[in-house]
Amino acid sequence: METREFEVLLGQVAGLSGPQRATLLRVLSERSAGASMRELLESQDADQRHCPHCKSLHVVVWGSAHGLHRYRCRDCRRTFNALTGTPLARLRHKENWLTFAAALQDAVSVRKSAKACGVAPSTAFRWRHRFLRAAKAKQPASLGGIVEADETFFRRSFKGSRQWRQPAPNTEPPSRRPRHRGAPTGRRGTPLDEQVPVLIVRDRNRTTGDAVLSDLTARTIGAELMPMLGPDALLCTDTGRAYSVIARHGRIRHEPVNVAAGERVRHRVFHIQNVNAYDSRLKQWMHRFNGVATRYLDSYLGWRRMLERLQENLSPQAILLNAK
Repeated sequence: METREFEVLLGQVAGLSGPQRATLLRVLSERSAGASMRELLESQDADQRHCPHCKSLHVVVWGSAHGLHRYRCRDCRRTFNALTGTPLARLRHKENWLTFAAALQDAVSVRKSAKACGVAPSTAFRWRHRFLRAAKAKQPASLGGIVEADETFFRRSFKGSRQWRQPAPNTEPPSRRPRHRGAPTGRRGTPLDEQVPVLIVRDRNRTTGDAVLSDLTARTIGAELMPMLGPDALLCTDTGRAYSVIARHGRIRHEPVNVAAGERVRHRVFHIQNVNAYDSRLKQWMHRFNGVATRYLDSYLGWRRMLERLQENLSPQAILLNAK
């Protein structure tokens, strides 16, 4: 637009009505938010942008579409954008993503985040699990030094399951009958058909890993625990027999702490207080969701790990880039 045309446009703004001015401001803010979002999404890998299809670095700009630059690979001749192959691919309303990331930072409900972004609750629910897909998959590659491990338990929940009232053909609904949330099971101990065990692993550098367990056998716990441990790891747990078996088979040093007998610290260094403190924060943080469906439990565990990992640099921008 030339200068004279722009001056004419500015002169017409004065004659706009109140609703027209509000509409103009909304359109300008959406365009500005969209441009900022594009710069943020495309700045992460601008130096070494590669083709997500064949991993080639020979790519060129190939126009734009849906608010993002498109690129074309000179080797495989396929086109892509900054979100191709990521959990955020094909999601719409990019101008609202930073607002939604701020809602994830504050861990607000689906309905509140949907209201803040001006989208339907079903859209906010889909966004939540798309944003958390990468966080769920990012487990620590290697935990070193003194590594504490313990289990914590969450109430098994079929929240949102339609099988309670409308089971699919040739299938049966879950065995136990539905009951009010938080009602006692009527049995002592920890029945695994009522509670889900979760393994929490944490080293002294505050690096955390976790896994949802099907049972508490040494084989099941070891299959999740051993890939997280580095070659210099020293395992510190309670006196559960499964960990002794895992340490013996894995040939790693094991220091059990007899918490049931009142022992808290051995030799002034061996304890499981860090992992227990994380368990406490996790339970307190989970309480705001009024029960998490077991099928989505690993996503919420990844959500909490992400917040702990980004604690010093936590921001909506960091959460958005972490979701790619």
